[in-house]
This record gives sequence, C-alpha cells and structure tokens, in this order.
Amino acid sequence: MDRYERILSLHRILKTARYPVTVARLRQELDCSRATVYRDLAFLRDALMAPVTGDGEAGFRYQPEDGGRFELPGLWLNSGELHALLAAQQLLSRSGGGVLSSALAPLQSRIEKLLTEHAAGKRWPVERVRVIPHRTRRMDEHAFRIVCSAVLERQVLTFEYRARSTDEKTRRMVSPQRVTHYRDNWYLDAWDHEREALRSFSVDRINAARMLDEVTRDIDDPELDRHLAGSYGIFSGPPKGVATIVFSAKAARWVADEHWHSQQEGRYLPDGRFELKVPYSAARELLMDVLHYGSDAEILEPQSLREQARTLLSLALSNYER
Repeated sequence: MDRYERILSLHRILKTARYPVTVARLRQELDCSRATVYRDLAFLRDALMAPVTGDGEAGFRYQPEDGGRFELPGLWLNSGELHALLAAQQLLSRSGGGVLSSALAPLQSRIEKLLTEHAAGKRWPVERVRVIPHRTRRMDEHAFRIVCSAVLERQVLTFEYRARSTDEKTRRMVSPQRVTHYRDNWYLDAWDHEREALRSFSVDRINAARMLDEVTRDIDDPELDRHLAGSYGIFSGPPKGVATIVFSAKAARWVADEHWHSQQEGRYLPDGRFELKVPYSAARELLMDVLHYGSDAEILEPQSLREQARTLLSLALSNYER
C-alpha cells in the first residue's frame, strides 16, 4: 500500500486499540519495514498532531490530553491531491500577474511542507508547472485586496473608476456583491448607488478604493444571476436575443467541447458542422469570439448581429486594400 493508505490504516489501528500496539504487529498489518513504521508514527505525531505515545518496547497508542478521541485533520490529502492543489495555487498566483502571490505564500509553504513529508524529504519541482498568462492586465494589489475585503466583509466601497471604452473617470459608491475571475482578469459585480443598478467593474481600472463604515445593500442570488449571468460574457444585463452560429467541421472539434454560456445549446449538423446557440445582451464580446474563428464561423441569426459581423469584417478587410 502507498503511504497515504498506510497512514489511514495506522490511524485506524491506534484509534481502535485498547492497549499499546507493538511495532511487530504494526509491521505485519501495514506490510512494511520497522523503519517505515517509525517514520509513519513520526509523521502522525509531528505533521498531523496526533497524540501518539509509547516506545518500541511497550508499543504505541493514542492518548489525547482531554481524554477524547483523535481524528485526522479535515485537510488530509494524498500526494496526488496535494500535487493538484499546489498546481492550482501556482495557476492562481501566476495567472493573476503576481497579485495573489504574497497572499497565497503561507498556503504554499504549508502545502510544500506536507509534500516534503509525503516525498520523504525530496523537493517538489514547482518549475514543472508551466502557466502562460494570456492577455492579463496589470492590477494594483492594494486595490484588489480592498475590493475583496469589501465583498467578504459586506461593506460599502467607494473608488475612482476610469472606463476603458470612454476613458471617462468617475467616482463610484457601490455595494459589492461578488468578485469574478474571467479570462485571466478580475471583475467586481456591485450595486451602483448613484445609478441604482447592478454594474460590473474591471478591478484593474479601480483606483483610490476605500471601504466605508456602512453595510452593503445585498441583492438576492437569483437576481444577480439573472442580471450578471443571463447573457454571454462579462457584459451584464438580461438577454436581448439568442445568437445562432454555425462552425465548420474542422472548428467543430474545438467548439463542441467549449463552454460559451450556461444556457448554450449545441448540436452537430448532418454534414459535420456544429451549430451553437447562445443568449447575449451586448454583442461586442460575442462578435470578438466568433470572428476569432475567421472563415470557420458564420452567424446565421439574428440578422442584426449578422450585419454587425459583416461590417466588422469589411472594415478589417479595408485595412489590407491599400
């Protein structure tokens, strides 16, 4: 059995034993060497804080100070699970442009310590996890921390916001609802007090953020989902229509496995092409994703969306006609 299974078996033996268990019995039941028994007992005592008492002659047992029963910690993972957890931590810290690195550093050191215990002291090669950020925006870590704190502590937040589309700078006072990680960037979903409506803000465009000593106005989850998750992409609002897009048989091998929207509908056509239907509110983001496929994608309906795609393609083509 592997070490994870041995530790669980060792824990069960000691937990149910009424008298100290000898090393010989532990070797037999765990099917391992004497040295391995001692290493596993030390791991139980030092890493998992188990109340192991005894010695090699009299045997070992659990003896909690309060006289109760000892249970393994809730976060007791095998090596594979720890590898996946540390890989996920690397993904978060690197894809966020480093904004989470300092916040996650204590967690990373604890995971690496457990991995070292599992691997008998061998170093886990973190460089084997390769994360390539894609179009990640620079973000102020201080602003990110304040935004997250306001969301979790349910406090009203005020900040300066410079809209990317117009470059207009405004002062906002909002009731934070959620933080959203979307396409390698962070967004704040909030109730805008002045506009009396739900809005999404790109955190990298937030400056001079400050929490107020005022409790947020909370919006029910169903209303948040209707407004913020009902349409395609990050642009919020109730759906204004459903787009029908047909992809070539070659592109179908990718699109059929992609998640575009929680309410999307897709099907293969008899000729091998793939038809995708997605609800949308603002056309801009959907058009960018469809045009990404070039000649392998065609918007069939609605006609207004099809015409917008035609116009964008004509403008793009004009850049190459001189």
